[in-house]
Amino acid sequence: MNPTRRTVLLAAATTALLPALPATATAAPRAATALQPYASYWYPDSLPAGSPGPGITWRSLKSWRAATDADLAFNAASVPLAARFTPTPANTTARTDQARVQSLVSFGPTAGNPSQGSATADYYALTHWAYLDELVFWGGSSGEGLILAPNAPIVDAAHRHGVPVLGNVFLPPAAYGGQLQWTRDLVRRDAAGHYPLAAQLVAVAAAYGFDGWFVNAETGGGDSTLGAAMLGFVKELRTLAAARGQRVTWYDAMTVTGSVSWQGALNGQNQALFQAADAMFLDFRWSAGSLAASGQKAEQLGRDRYELWAGVDVESNGSNTSVDWDAIVPADAPHTTSLGLYRPEWTRNHLPAGHTPEDFHAADDRFWTGRSLDPARPDPTDRWRAPAVSVADRSTVTALPFASVFNTGHGLRWHEDGQVASDTPWNHLGLQDRLPSRRWVVRTAGQRPSVSFDFADAWRGGSSVLVSGALDAPAVLDLYATRLPIGRDTVVELTCRAESGDVRAELAVATAEPDAAGAAPPYTYLPLPAATGDGWRTATVRLTGLTGTVRALGVRLTATGGTPVRWRLGGLAVRDRVTTPAAPAGARITAASGGDLRLAWDHPAPGAVRHYTVHRVLPDGARRFLGGTCQRAYFTGGLAPAPGERAARLEVRAVGELYTSSAPATVTHTW
Repeated sequence: MNPTRRTVLLAAATTALLPALPATATAAPRAATALQPYASYWYPDSLPAGSPGPGITWRSLKSWRAATDADLAFNAASVPLAARFTPTPANTTARTDQARVQSLVSFGPTAGNPSQGSATADYYALTHWAYLDELVFWGGSSGEGLILAPNAPIVDAAHRHGVPVLGNVFLPPAAYGGQLQWTRDLVRRDAAGHYPLAAQLVAVAAAYGFDGWFVNAETGGGDSTLGAAMLGFVKELRTLAAARGQRVTWYDAMTVTGSVSWQGALNGQNQALFQAADAMFLDFRWSAGSLAASGQKAEQLGRDRYELWAGVDVESNGSNTSVDWDAIVPADAPHTTSLGLYRPEWTRNHLPAGHTPEDFHAADDRFWTGRSLDPARPDPTDRWRAPAVSVADRSTVTALPFASVFNTGHGLRWHEDGQVASDTPWNHLGLQDRLPSRRWVVRTAGQRPSVSFDFADAWRGGSSVLVSGALDAPAVLDLYATRLPIGRDTVVELTCRAESGDVRAELAVATAEPDAAGAAPPYTYLPLPAATGDGWRTATVRLTGLTGTVRALGVRLTATGGTPVRWRLGGLAVRDRVTTPAAPAGARITAASGGDLRLAWDHPAPGAVRHYTVHRVLPDGARRFLGGTCQRAYFTGGLAPAPGERAARLEVRAVGELYTSSAPATVTHTW
């Protein structure tokens, strides 16, 4: 076993057995009560010998039923998978119909991974969804559970950006606690010759709202009988999954002989399993020759060569990893296969203690965009060939109303209308906006300003877009590729503030595609109404004289003084009317233990709901933000009575796509 492979196996097998997260991470605190819901995990059927460790619950997938799943309301995603389109590429090297990108990400431990975020901003808040085609919720360990269902916030954020999410089935090597009995449990047939656990996996994905399974069988010692059973299992799993709109990806480990032998290629040892699945992740042992042969073999089998993910292990070195990029995504020839990134959360995990959300996003932008930090002008000397260099970005912004407050899904505080509503750090990817896909394209004849997500201030949520620099020439910042119809009443709203320096902002709107890849959208520049006062302001711009479809949105900034500027963008909305959702119905407390509460409510009607917010109203009338969720259930913990308070008053509001809030549904909890 080579050192790289050993690192991969050890990391996978001990995802949640480590005594602590890496020194750069902050472990999510566990509530003392059983009311705190966590992401679900199971063994296929039989459980390990002995007793589980603290905070671990051993469960059998065979015995799971949606009707008796007490945490299902907290774990079931609610955002449907959005359709995407591909705009004209931002550069001349990005391809639109060749290699795709898959990420295998461990967002947290197997056990004790909160269902709905936690009270820390130190989180892998993935935002570069525009380059992803498949996300695998990586994890599993022999001491906790082998089958992981992704928690709802991750699925909701991915779906909002058009990315399917797969749960993970991990059968670990014996050296790391794997038991061949677990493999046999998974592929056991019933009296009718069917595979009951294949049906269970499909039922879990349907109930939880995610998109299928990644199957990774690495427990050695099997024989041809077990290999045949695994092949039959994968075939039936794919058939059942396809009927529910789900998919199956196979990991290149177990072969048709039943033994574990990583091939790093598509060949006679694993082609039957590839044919049984929708796609296959090729182990890191590939070479330029084996990838070329694999692509050719896929096509000979009548399959798309881009249904093969060439694995690249970035867990240890991230964007410093040495990769033979020309073997996967050559610059001067068609791409060979797709790209599978193993553990890109390195962009967070490698950071030193005390790092900030800005530090994480700087590393993450470097990873996905490249050293230039501008996908419209890649750095040709960069040894790390970032996905933005080879793969065209996608967008889901296709319907009105559309709004974004540039919320990344984590923050140091929570803001509402420019005011701090909670000073508690937080993370919850389900609250993440559809974010600009090309970060950050800046077009200027002068010095390029710095552009980043910033967490010191926000209009809503936890972050805003900060532009800072000399601005010695006008600078155009690309924001969104869109397909938004322009009607008689269509307007664009920008919420912004100038912190320092004098700057004139204009809305940039394009109703046609650029002439060629890498070219600028043919923008029309519309002035914002004159500002009055300091602080955040919202300007409404009518699209006078424009017809057809908005294809791109941006802003043009021009310095009107001689000093550097700091300018924030806190919100953008495109609408033809304002809608406000109705209040939630039937708000109630479903369980309580001291200051730990489980809440539930029913969907309001009519009106679309983006998410819900939960506030506490204090005796003096002040409102404190407790959290938000896309689900119709929420857990809040650690509440304590205020002086003289006999009952806690909680308010649940529905928030629409334009961030308009409903009237509150009120719940009281007597102390």
